[in-house]
Amino acid sequence: MKAVVCHKYGSPDVLEVEEVQTPSPGDDEVLIRVHAASANALDWRLLRADPFFIRLAGLGFWSPKHKILGADVAGTVEAVGNNVRRFVPGDEVFGDVMPTGMGGFAEYVCTREDRLTTKPDTLTFEEAAAVPVAAVTAVQGLRDHGRIQAGHKVLITGAGGGVGTFAVQIAKALGAEVTGVCSTGKLELVRSLGADRVIDYTREDPIEDGTRYDLIFDVAAYRSILDYRQALGPDGIYVMVGGATIRFFQFLLLKPWMALTKQMKLVAFVAESTSAELDTLKAMLESGAIKPVIGRRHTLAEVPDALRYVEQGHTTGKVVVAM
Repeated sequence: MKAVVCHKYGSPDVLEVEEVQTPSPGDDEVLIRVHAASANALDWRLLRADPFFIRLAGLGFWSPKHKILGADVAGTVEAVGNNVRRFVPGDEVFGDVMPTGMGGFAEYVCTREDRLTTKPDTLTFEEAAAVPVAAVTAVQGLRDHGRIQAGHKVLITGAGGGVGTFAVQIAKALGAEVTGVCSTGKLELVRSLGADRVIDYTREDPIEDGTRYDLIFDVAAYRSILDYRQALGPDGIYVMVGGATIRFFQFLLLKPWMALTKQMKLVAFVAESTSAELDTLKAMLESGAIKPVIGRRHTLAEVPDALRYVEQGHTTGKVVVAM
């Protein structure tokens, strides 16, 4: 099979399309013929080992442990292991293969059945591949960590990107009053997704108008976390989702102090895609409560270009790779 392979850490220039052996499913695994995948910030961070502690986390110190990147996939089940009960060959599925070693940027991939669910008939493979990492991050960040409630005022930065477009829709579906922050070219998109208010950060500072939010969902995370103190209500929660590496280290330094002084409730998390979570999102997709936004499409050979674009941090919706 063809796959995009990385043998060493570095820029997307180190990636090569190669012929590799097609994997065989273990007893608890499903072999998927991949029709589409999507690119995430996770991919370029693993490729560059950025931040450096990736090398210390069992993912390979001198070279990547996982030679084929790509977490989000959608495709057709080709074969199943002896213990698999949820799926049979021919099923159309989508999910997140990261917990079983990545591998989505390839024609075939194996993963555990508990990381998949069946694809809604209303979605194309490309649309389904856009869902797992971004939508699970959005729903877990808002619901579980942000404790969103109907009527809450929610500020979402990076509202026009992969996670942000899902976050706007999910927050509205949960009854929140949503303010989306994005660049000029994404204003109409974010408004069309249901945002009650849209702020162009190139023309207006979203936290200087005196509004106090119950939840700040910081997908962009490029400005200082401390800047947001003035925009949080008394019981407000700041949830950091992505952004510059320096913000991650700032979070680590600030969290103990903020917890001690109770000035600001800070949360950062790693989303976990499970069949149950994907089933929740599937129901929302089938009802029309949320829909994937695809900004760019690439072929397998163009994965390096896709990752370069994602790394710039200004994507519109999701970037998908069609096999």
